[in-house]
Amino acid sequence: MSSTLNKVLDIPKTLTRYLAAVGLWGLVCTTQAWAVGEICEVEVRKRHGARHPVALRLPTADLATFEQIFLKGEYDFHTKSPPQVIVDAGAHIGFAAVYFANRFPDARIFAIEPEAKNFEMLRKNVAPYPNVIAIHAALWDREGDLGVIDRGTGTWGFMTRERADGDNRTAAFRHTIHATTVEAIMRDHHLDSIDILKIDIEGAEKEVFADSSAWLGKVRSLIVELHDRFKPGCSRSFYNGTNGFDHEKARGESVFVWRGDFIQLG
Repeated sequence: MSSTLNKVLDIPKTLTRYLAAVGLWGLVCTTQAWAVGEICEVEVRKRHGARHPVALRLPTADLATFEQIFLKGEYDFHTKSPPQVIVDAGAHIGFAAVYFANRFPDARIFAIEPEAKNFEMLRKNVAPYPNVIAIHAALWDREGDLGVIDRGTGTWGFMTRERADGDNRTAAFRHTIHATTVEAIMRDHHLDSIDILKIDIEGAEKEVFADSSAWLGKVRSLIVELHDRFKPGCSRSFYNGTNGFDHEKARGESVFVWRGDFIQLG
C-alpha cells in the first residue's frame, strides 16, 4: 500500500484524534495552519481534570504530550500521603506540572524547562497556579552552561549537551542555557526532601544519575523516561543510582520507582 494512500486512510483517525483533544475550533485552527505550513496556538477549555484552560501549539508534538498526560493518564497514580514537593524536570510546556497542580493543590511544584519557546508556553500554562514555580534551566550533574540542541523530533525532543566550538554556527543549535542540579534546586528553594521527582530530559538522565548519591536518598519516588536510543548508557546510569528503591513499575514511556508504599500504581 502506498504511503500516499496510507495518509488518506489515516485522515479520519487524525481528525477524530484532534477533535477529541482540542475540540472543533482547535481542529479548524489546526487545519488552516497545516494548509499554509504554519503553527497555531490553541487554548483547550475542556477541563480534562484541569481547573483552567491550557494552551498548545498545533500541529506539533504538544498534542502527543497533551494526550499522554490528560487523556491517557500516564501520571494517574495515588500516594499514601499528599506530596508536599514535586520537581518536574523536562517540563516541556507545563502539562505535567498543571496535572500535578490539580491533583495535589497543596504541593509546591518546580517545573524546569531548558528550551526558550517551550518555557514561554510553560509560564503561560502554569500562571493560574501559584504553587507552581517555573525555572528556565536544564537539569545536569553540575552547574554551568549547556547548549540546547534541536534533534528535529518536535517540540518535546530538545537535548542539552556540553557547549562545543562552533555550536552557534550549526542549524541544530538553539541557544545556551544555565545548567542546574537536583542539589542546587533543593538548596535554592530550601527543600529538605522531594516526594515526586519526574525526569524526562532526553538523555541527560545519564549525567544526572551518574553521581546522585548526595541527593537521591532525599527522594521518595521517581518517574523517569529513559533515552538509551539517543544516548547509550542512560538505563545503566539510572538503575545503578536507584538500587535503594523498593519498587519499580513501567507505565507508558515512564519507569516509576518508589520507597515503601508511598505510591499505589495500578
